[in-house]
Amino acid sequence: MTTWTETELSALRRAYASGTLKVSYDGRSVDYGSAEDLLRRIRLIEGEIAAATGKPKPRRSFASFAKG
Repeated sequence: MTTWTETELSALRRAYASGTLKVSYDGRSVDYGSAEDLLRRIRLIEGEIAAATGKPKPRRSFASFAKG
């Protein structure tokens, strides 16, 4: 199992929020092919950190609207 760090996760989140696909942390750089690839990596790391620490995985929901 790979050990993920909060530093890596923070760098990924900052890159995603700014629309950048190149992520640098701890002297390394990774280029992601798309925002979806970057988001998948973020979700993977969040899940593994949550499992390792025993914390529940963050929940996300989306609002929906209907014209009635």
